[in-house]
Amino acid sequence: MSTPRPAPPSHPVRRTLLRAAVAGGLTALTAPKAHAAASAPRPSGVPGTQILACDQASQSVLLLDATSAYWRAGQSDRTARAADLLPLWSWTPVNDPGLADLDPRSAWLNVSEAKARSTASGTLLLTCASGGFVAAVRREDGAVYWATALPAWTNPHTVELLPDGNIAVAASTGGFVRVYTASQGVRSGVHASFTLPGAHGLLWDKGSGLLWALGERLLVGLAVEGGAASPRLTAARTVTLPEPGGHDLARALGAESQLWLSTSVHVRRYAVGTGAFVPYPDQAAVDRASVKSVSQNPVTGQLLTVSPEPGSPCPWCTSRISFHGPGGEEELKGSSLYKARWWTADAP
Repeated sequence: MSTPRPAPPSHPVRRTLLRAAVAGGLTALTAPKAHAAASAPRPSGVPGTQILACDQASQSVLLLDATSAYWRAGQSDRTARAADLLPLWSWTPVNDPGLADLDPRSAWLNVSEAKARSTASGTLLLTCASGGFVAAVRREDGAVYWATALPAWTNPHTVELLPDGNIAVAASTGGFVRVYTASQGVRSGVHASFTLPGAHGLLWDKGSGLLWALGERLLVGLAVEGGAASPRLTAARTVTLPEPGGHDLARALGAESQLWLSTSVHVRRYAVGTGAFVPYPDQAAVDRASVKSVSQNPVTGQLLTVSPEPGSPCPWCTSRISFHGPGGEEELKGSSLYKARWWTADAP
């Protein structure tokens, strides 16, 4: 039997990786006992100092403490502090009886997304994997809000929460964006679909009232209509990318709606109101090829990006996270990171 579902949502520097920490009152999710911490988590209580990371080496979502003393230690001291690299917290659906019907041992392959969203009933971890697994899990008690498993060939790349409690999924090889009626049930499979070749990125933008989706060659603002039980998707805005290979989409800070997006060769910033790609601070350092994720800290404004590095176990992974404004780079040895984002529970 699956975990009872939570209530649906209401409408409404440089430092880095160490111990997956439980910060600001965070309690463990539905991690199997094998992933449980041997010691008590160390809350930091400092806003914007935690990072969610997709680690394909451990096939887990990691919560990392960006204020770790490990990273402030000199290189010669880091070996002595190797125990600090042991995560206090991680999440995986494998061995979770509430998710066994989705066969996570097969579907939870190559975790491809992890982000947090705030709801009236608590914070949701949104996550998916290229093997087909997609889930929204409540942070406070591990209850499964909604989950499904798509065919592996569709390659889910990201997931987003909508204001009505429904959940959008982008599948790159499947070439579609779907909005599932998650507000109607923990395993609801009813969905609206929109064809978008190479669908990789999703972001709900409150300012425009649109679900923005990033594909191989297009950035599309989707109008979600029809009500929570029977959604419909139509393209309200369509933007041709300056170059192909759209990959990540994230919220940018500012007085007006702006989006970060990455392509095969650039990191760009898009102003929704003017419909223009605009320059941004520290662009020369941030703008580069093959960025898999970009995330801006809402407290400090600091950016973090993740890009593949040569010699990684998989060609799309890295063990390093780059920081900008202020800048720097940190390494989580033994990891194969695909994406990383500041743990910031934005409301849709």
